[in-house]
Amino acid sequence: MSEETNFFCDIEAGTCNLPEQTHSSLTNSISIPNQKISILYFTDPICSSCWGIEPHLRKLKLEYGDYFELEYRMGGLLSNWSSYKGKDVKKPEDVATHWDHASQHYDMPIDGDIWLEDPLHSSFPAAIAFKAAQLQNLKKASAFYRRIKEMVFLEKKNTTRIEHLKTAALQTGLDPAQLELDIHGQAVINFENDMKLARSFGIKGFPSILFSDSNQQSYLLYGVKPYEEFEQAILNWNPAAVKTPINTNYLNLFSVYPSMTTKEYAVLTNKNKAEAETFLNQLFELDRLDRYRSKNGYLWSLRKSS
Repeated sequence: MSEETNFFCDIEAGTCNLPEQTHSSLTNSISIPNQKISILYFTDPICSSCWGIEPHLRKLKLEYGDYFELEYRMGGLLSNWSSYKGKDVKKPEDVATHWDHASQHYDMPIDGDIWLEDPLHSSFPAAIAFKAAQLQNLKKASAFYRRIKEMVFLEKKNTTRIEHLKTAALQTGLDPAQLELDIHGQAVINFENDMKLARSFGIKGFPSILFSDSNQQSYLLYGVKPYEEFEQAILNWNPAAVKTPINTNYLNLFSVYPSMTTKEYAVLTNKNKAEAETFLNQLFELDRLDRYRSKNGYLWSLRKSS
């Protein structure tokens, strides 16, 4: 993993890019009724644009989850700062400013102060930890990946540190000791294979979401796009796909997604953010929800019974 990788994030474009961004010429999607779609999601644990896209992905899973299989692939956004030769972002302090701007742009809580207080030297350790989690259990690995993103974006926890990764493993039902072993073994190989796969498709920016089928027909959705573009990508393959109505009862939503930002809850319930926050605060006052207050917003979860 000595290959030099440098990144810069473009808030307006909704992307975090590696240098000399290129895209493969992927074939536009075609209609294949009643066939499940394969989705490869190329991402990175410190990609602010990928955090900004979380509400859309969560909604897509609830409305069209019966029609696709989603697989996370790590892209390798920042190898280290010593080899960095960036443009707008040249040092950790620059990321602090960018993250605060990204928080406002995507309306998702992000605290850039971590880059001033305890800056990450790389995004690779967290990505490798996710690959290690996958070796234990794919569903729990997804929960683990979400948890380490909450740690870095909201809680200012440096997820290059093994103690935080092991805590996240414990919180999501994984074996922390096994995670640590795999981080130094097979997970490294799996991470390198992810990056090779990304390069084979010409992908150097995130989020990159590759829709494909068994006939190798592919369609790339690059960057943070309106939700309707995600929906249309599903319907292009299967025009007969029927949207599943979302059960917006808060107990149901929190049973599916144990933690949600205000923006995520608003998107899933079709409320504006002010309405959503008012309702969530009411539940908090009734001791039904817990909330974690970050610099630029809240993270909500069900109140644990004592």
